[in-house]
Amino acid sequence: MLDMLVVAEAGVAVESRVWAYALFIGLIAVFLALDLGVFHRHAHEVSMREAAGWSVVWLSLGLAFSVFVYFAYEREWLGLGDGTAMYNPAAATDASAPLIVLGDVGGAEAAKQYLTGYVVEKSLAMDNIFVIALVFGYLAVPRKYQHRVLFWGIVGALLMRGAMIYIGAELVTRYTWVLIIFGLFLLATSAKMALIRSESDPGNNPLVKLARRFLPVTTFFDGQRFITRRTLPPTYSRDPVTGRERQDPPPAGSLRARWAITPLFLALVLVEFTDLIFAVDSIPAIFAITPDPFIVFTSNIFAILGLRALYFCLAAMIARFRFLKPALILILAFVGVKLLLMSLPPYLPGAAAWFGLELEPMRSMKINTTVSLGVVLGVLAAGVFASVLRPASEGRTLGAHRTGG
Repeated sequence: MLDMLVVAEAGVAVESRVWAYALFIGLIAVFLALDLGVFHRHAHEVSMREAAGWSVVWLSLGLAFSVFVYFAYEREWLGLGDGTAMYNPAAATDASAPLIVLGDVGGAEAAKQYLTGYVVEKSLAMDNIFVIALVFGYLAVPRKYQHRVLFWGIVGALLMRGAMIYIGAELVTRYTWVLIIFGLFLLATSAKMALIRSESDPGNNPLVKLARRFLPVTTFFDGQRFITRRTLPPTYSRDPVTGRERQDPPPAGSLRARWAITPLFLALVLVEFTDLIFAVDSIPAIFAITPDPFIVFTSNIFAILGLRALYFCLAAMIARFRFLKPALILILAFVGVKLLLMSLPPYLPGAAAWFGLELEPMRSMKINTTVSLGVVLGVLAAGVFASVLRPASEGRTLGAHRTGG
């Protein structure tokens, strides 16, 4: 009877958490609708002042959400904090204890996990800005159209990361040894970023080559449109009433029968591809903080929501932060080591037995969440501070920056 009651209570908690996800996604949808439909309805070049203002807004929203996380988990709103996936504290003293269990997570611990995940994801998103700048520069995307590309790139990233987090959470919960693969992958990625200079020409991207080979692609932009039937570049005139620039109608007989994609669509494809590559790195990184999919999902989403405004703030000057890249490499390596220390020891005796060796059962070693947050913030601050003390030379450009996988 007691077992049936526990199962029933767990089912109620899971059903309540569905509403938590639904309300969060609805909140994000409102933010995006206001962003595109109200504040950026008309194409315009985003100024540094406007980008800085939006960066403050998104950063404030991301940090303010940690307050909600605290109270939601502390008071178990919508089933959060109750029967939540967590790393088992007993695994640090008992080698036979499972690494991941369902338990009660308090508000303070949940808020620290969210903030650590948010800072890690925000830090790793910095490197994404370099690649986006290369994409826009290569395709000569006018600054007034770049926001549109980034907006729809973020929408695609939300869907893509949501699916990846769901799959990752299921794998981690069912097959704990996957964390070992995540840890090794993060260490390999950090080594690759440090040692290998990757391709910096977006034109060599296989997606771009494929699109240009099999699809009609225009050589000009048709405003903010991703597809067009124009065969001639559009002309513009000033609206006498609003004073805004407007696009003139195409000359008679100049429209093609079939649709063609514009360079703006190629930019969108490359931005989405870039986010996919970085998501493969960043999502395993946050699972080192917590296996709770709600914390993983919300911190991920809030971190990339402000990426557009951050891009317009930093794209022109971020190349001067010469030590930011090494800081990001160290953060990835630290998170990879954290994952391995936590997940690898219980499997070492079994692995040693294959080679005829006998090892005593080993306990997991989990680095405290507060320590993790301090290390990430400290390394990031050190990278920025060192860059200010010793800025890059004037000859350093975005094109010379190493864009790690």
